[in-house]
Amino acid sequence: MNPQLRSKVLADWRGLPDRGFTQDTSKPISGVLEKVIAQLGLGKRVREEEILRAWQEIVGPFIAQHSAPQRLVEGVLHIRVLQPTMLYELDRTLRSDILAKLKKTFGRAVRDVKFRVG
Repeated sequence: MNPQLRSKVLADWRGLPDRGFTQDTSKPISGVLEKVIAQLGLGKRVREEEILRAWQEIVGPFIAQHSAPQRLVEGVLHIRVLQPTMLYELDRTLRSDILAKLKKTFGRAVRDVKFRVG
């Protein structure tokens, strides 16, 4: 429906003078949020949360049950592992595969992975 006609019909129905519609000045929230996040310096923290949430997708459900990402510090993702045998398996055999998946998904945000029992 034509905006001018709609405005006229609504004004007539309400019994008010026709003032027309004001111009739409709305903006997508994504652009506004990006500016606010950058101004507050939260960009790194948001990226860290994305990496922590994606852990199960990257390593699979079994490994995710026995390990959990703790923090991302200067590009190094610290992972807590429940058992020494899982630590050995992750550090010695799966480390390069996990790091490759992390780099493919998150780019230069993750440059290394460190595992520890805890």
